[in-house]
Amino acid sequence: MLSIGIEDEEKWLAEGIAGIQHNAFYMHQAVDANNLREALKYSAQMLSELRTSKLSPHRYYELYMRAFDELRMLEIFFKDESRHGVMVVDLYELVQHAGNLLPRLYLLCTVGSVYMKTKEVPAKEVLKDLVEMCRGVQHPIRGLFLRNYLAQVSRDILLDINSECEGDADTVMEAVEFVLQNFTEMNKLWVRIQLQGPAHLREKQEKERTELRDLVGKNLHVLSQIEGVDLEMYKQSVLPRVLEQVVNCKDELAQYYLMDCIIQVFPDEYHLQTLETLLGVCPQLQATVDIRMVLSQLMDRLSNYAASNADVIPDFLHVEAFAKLSNAIGKVIEAQVDMPIVGAITLYVSLLTFTLRVHPDRLDYVDQILGACVKTLSSQPKLEDTRATKQIVILLSAPLEKYNDIVTALTLSNYPRVMDHLDNATNKVMAMVIIQSIMNSNSCISTADKVDVLFELIKGLIKDLEEITVDELDEEDFKEEQNSVARLLHMLHNDDPLEMLKIICAVKKHILCGGPSRLPFTVPPLIFSALSLIRRLQNQDRDVVGEEQSEAGDVVEEMHATPKKIFQLLNQLIEALSSVPAPELALRLYMECAEAANDCDLEPVAYEFFTQAFIIYEEDIADSKAQVTAIHLIIGTLQKMNVFGIENRDTLTHKATGYSAKLLKKPDQCKAVYACSHLFWVDDPEGIKDGERVLLCLKRALRIANAAQQMANVTRGSGGPITLFVEILNKYLHYFEKGNQQITNAAIQGLIELIRTELPTDTPSANPPSDAFFTSTLRYIQFQKQKGGVMGERYDSIKV
Repeated sequence: MLSIGIEDEEKWLAEGIAGIQHNAFYMHQAVDANNLREALKYSAQMLSELRTSKLSPHRYYELYMRAFDELRMLEIFFKDESRHGVMVVDLYELVQHAGNLLPRLYLLCTVGSVYMKTKEVPAKEVLKDLVEMCRGVQHPIRGLFLRNYLAQVSRDILLDINSECEGDADTVMEAVEFVLQNFTEMNKLWVRIQLQGPAHLREKQEKERTELRDLVGKNLHVLSQIEGVDLEMYKQSVLPRVLEQVVNCKDELAQYYLMDCIIQVFPDEYHLQTLETLLGVCPQLQATVDIRMVLSQLMDRLSNYAASNADVIPDFLHVEAFAKLSNAIGKVIEAQVDMPIVGAITLYVSLLTFTLRVHPDRLDYVDQILGACVKTLSSQPKLEDTRATKQIVILLSAPLEKYNDIVTALTLSNYPRVMDHLDNATNKVMAMVIIQSIMNSNSCISTADKVDVLFELIKGLIKDLEEITVDELDEEDFKEEQNSVARLLHMLHNDDPLEMLKIICAVKKHILCGGPSRLPFTVPPLIFSALSLIRRLQNQDRDVVGEEQSEAGDVVEEMHATPKKIFQLLNQLIEALSSVPAPELALRLYMECAEAANDCDLEPVAYEFFTQAFIIYEEDIADSKAQVTAIHLIIGTLQKMNVFGIENRDTLTHKATGYSAKLLKKPDQCKAVYACSHLFWVDDPEGIKDGERVLLCLKRALRIANAAQQMANVTRGSGGPITLFVEILNKYLHYFEKGNQQITNAAIQGLIELIRTELPTDTPSANPPSDAFFTSTLRYIQFQKQKGGVMGERYDSIKV
């Protein structure tokens, strides 16, 4: 049948439609003339066109629909006895004498539907008669469509029987028996279609069979609409019969479709109460059936049922739904040894989704599912299926999305064991998902033990995994990953200082294993967390003491949460940056630590941090721009220090001024040297105020500015910008107003005259920014003079 050409099939279809239209025309004339015999004659000839074996199921359906439309009109004629003058019971006998079997059965079904609606005979007798007589057509396609017609014309009658005989279990059972019998025969015919035609057209054949599946499924839909089919009848009669047919047909397409139909058409409550029966069939299905989808759909329906009505949750517990589903999935995976690993993992994803919706409070169920997944993965070689890895990511992401709290996931012992089966790239993806979940939920990781578990989960981001080095990673991706880890470190917190110190130590242990490329990202946030802890400890009168334990849990030594202890840890962390190398970052962090040590009144610790910073400046920072930034940072930090005694402060100040004068470029030297003047004049009441050394710094800066101006004359033939002189003038004014007696009116006047001499006369607008700066400074002096008062008197002798 299927080997014929498309053009031939189109021709035969056209001939069949033409035959139906031709006979239908004469049938309509006979009906209009109320001529029953002629109407039966031409209707039988019309229906004879359905006896063809030349058409594919798809084409045959088109032909069937043409005949079906005509039969509906004929049924209306049969109902009106006044038109044809024959009683329906006699008409039922009359049509049984039609010459050919197929037209006879179509006419019997048509008249039978009319006969049953008259209620002159019990409908069950006619239904039983019709369903048995239809056995006479065993051709798969012709028989399937004939029984579909029987189902269509009897549907309304079945529902009427149900409403009229409410409470009559026998009558309902007879209606159910008719549908089940018709369903069984239709399924057998549908399965047999695959035996038609040559094997090389099997794919086309299966496609056409798929198009006919709804003809069989309609029977189950009718069963679900019969109100008399209560839970007990469904459990004892309907479901066992349907499942028996599902198993016995041994056809992949039929089994999958019918299982899907059962799940979709019958009530959720029925599925819950017959769960064991329904699941018991799954291992008996053909190995090629996509049982994964069947179980997934079942669990989706049940979870939606639970989500829509919280009152049914006790029923789930009563029937032990989780245990039955888990056991069924295990049996299916065990029975289908050839099931792809992605199929098994998908089943666990569906079971986890079901559990999180129905039993969200049962973390033991969640961990049990993850453990079963680990067992399945352990029996497989290295996981290389990208679809499977995606499903694992979905599996691991589900608890995070449900609980919106990574702390809950950290209590699942099998969670990291599942992650161990991911490839390196996917492991990192999952680690990013975990971090993003923490950030979105603003979760706080508050114990060192949880930190250890968390960092084990995200180890793909904090250290090099096998076969992948930092050099092989995309630079932008690497930076994004490490910035995420850095943000994560700020989510680790505990109000208890001792526990917070344990957290910091735990993080330190993990990040120092991450390799030099990661340290510039991970060390700074950890240092700032430690500095925050130090500031919390400043006001405590006593040390916080606890016990430090080894990884095995043995007590190693007593742990003290003191600033001094934490500063030791900070020094170790910054020293680790030397392996990167990242000298500028290390120097900046030393300055942060020195400032914290100053606040804690720990002079030796602060001095040591400055010493390390100067060593880095001398040995590791060679770039001139980096040197300028570093020396200004050192000067600015040193200015704020009040912990140092005279000797230590003089030593550090001398170092700072010395390095300032040794910068490569004269302008940089000048700016750094006049910045050093602030080291000798601190505005705090107890701060140093050494006017002579301030003046020495400013004079030295002025000499360097002169030298820079002379170099500009030599190299360019004209003076350079006067910006340096104006900046020094502003420093003079600053200290003049602060009360430095060494800064006199004469010194300021002399500097003003010097700047005027340095202004280029031939090109007055050569350096407009510098000129504007100088002009603005002079306006400020004039403003102070005009303001009057004590300050005005001091400025009065300065000529502008």
